[in-house]
Amino acid sequence: MLEYVFFQRALVAAVVVGLLCGLLGFFVVLRRLAFIGVGISHSAVGGVAIALLAGWSPGLTAAAFAILVALGMFWVGRDRRLSEDAVIGVFFSGAMALGLVLLSMRHGFQQELFAYLFGSVLAISGGELIGLCVLSVVLGGVVLTVFRELLFIAFDEEVARAYGRPVDAMNALLLVVLAITVVAGIRVVGVLLIEALLVVPAATAALWTLDFRRQVAVSMGLGAGSGILGLVGSYTFDIPAGGAIVLVAVAGFFLSLLLRRAS
Repeated sequence: MLEYVFFQRALVAAVVVGLLCGLLGFFVVLRRLAFIGVGISHSAVGGVAIALLAGWSPGLTAAAFAILVALGMFWVGRDRRLSEDAVIGVFFSGAMALGLVLLSMRHGFQQELFAYLFGSVLAISGGELIGLCVLSVVLGGVVLTVFRELLFIAFDEEVARAYGRPVDAMNALLLVVLAITVVAGIRVVGVLLIEALLVVPAATAALWTLDFRRQVAVSMGLGAGSGILGLVGSYTFDIPAGGAIVLVAVAGFFLSLLLRRAS
């Protein structure tokens, strides 16, 4: 399988996205942001639809749209009269519906929609792969730079405010990075499955260690490993790559859960 250039590119892309999602997933699981991730990932469909109709870059447009939705959820969610899950539900259902309506206006939209919903990592080009790698390095660097601040805020937001930490700015930054990561991973596993890579490896890592540095390392390793094994399974059994990657990650979670309870 490694004789094929398209498979080599897909393998690198899956590993890079797995590492990035594993890193960011640590905070997604720690701060219980899984539903926010679902909202952001589904909202990307609206950005993709706008790009396809306007002839713009789907990646850049989806990223900009997802960032706007993430910041919108953050701003509206500060209203204490509304619960966080209600705000997320309004935004992601509205953005998803907008995307479906706009895509229905474009002839032959079903095939394009399928690719974005479920991923098409085997079709990634060399230029897209380079862009993905550069973007992942930048996003990973941003997260690692503010890692201590994010960790402090995750444990006690009120104490962090009392110490003068920029809590709102850090929360907004985390959502922006999450939005960009979601869009970056759409090419690999699609809109409907990218949330799994942000949650499952990090949740599995939490079963094995309470040390945060080790959790991050294990989460990143599991994310990359799921990408590798998923692609191998996809090639071997002729099944969709995105689904195979997520199934490997989920299988790892339940296997870890059984082993931990048996020990």
